[in-house]
Amino acid sequence: MGWVSAGDYEVALEAGKVVCRNGKGRRLKSVPAKLKDDPAVVGLRQLTEWLERHERRCLSDVEQWMVRSLPVPTAVLARVWPDPAWQAALRDVVVTGADGGVAGFLRDVDPERGLGLVDLDGDTVRITPDIVHVPHPVLLEDLDELREFAVELEVRQNVEQLFREVWHRPAGLAPDTTSVDTYAGGVFKELRFLHGRVTQLGYRSRGGYAVCPVVEDGAGVEARIWIGEHDGYDAYDTETGPLGWTDASGRALTAAEVGPVAWSEGMRMAAALYAGRDVEDEERAA
Repeated sequence: MGWVSAGDYEVALEAGKVVCRNGKGRRLKSVPAKLKDDPAVVGLRQLTEWLERHERRCLSDVEQWMVRSLPVPTAVLARVWPDPAWQAALRDVVVTGADGGVAGFLRDVDPERGLGLVDLDGDTVRITPDIVHVPHPVLLEDLDELREFAVELEVRQNVEQLFREVWHRPAGLAPDTTSVDTYAGGVFKELRFLHGRVTQLGYRSRGGYAVCPVVEDGAGVEARIWIGEHDGYDAYDTETGPLGWTDASGRALTAAEVGPVAWSEGMRMAAALYAGRDVEDEERAA
């Protein structure tokens, strides 16, 4: 972005920050205080805020494609790729084709030539599928090998995919189990702290539960863990409860009915909340 006039100065946007130079072209260490309300400076700062929101939204959308196993038309990727924010969110994500096989790491998208990938042999290739998927890592059979390969390629994913923590349903778990207590009993001194942690981690709270919605195989599933319900007074202590899953109607699902993505994302939420517990209080209680 070029320089624009702001009184006797010129301002521009560089690396997400407003910079300033005087009439002789000398860069200043900071924007003079008297320019704080100048329309050009205000406009650039508003643009910065919008760009930050846009970047977060792009990352969030790509993550939703992954968590919800949504098919993504190649035409859509071609439309958004020129946008630096979308490109940063999409670059180096692992994509799979219609057969579910890993196609490679996404490096380029061209309306005419299709997708540019680094395949599992380390070669740069072009493919032209109509749709691709950004698979959740729990669905990748060779996840450990892919992680090792990504390190060799110095891959840096902005969307947490390959190095996202995953949980698999234990093989010995009874299929009719409706809840797990792996992360139950995490003590918090005040209810508001736990509710604040829910929000900070990007989850929602409803009816005393922290909830994580997932769409798997086209069906809506909600992981939920008890955190305590607001009743107008939230200074009392609380603790995390068992984790369970429900379908779109609110019916409790058995372990056998919970898909791998919903299981992993539910456990991920529970583990993240539990990690913020008051360990000292737990030790005193023990």
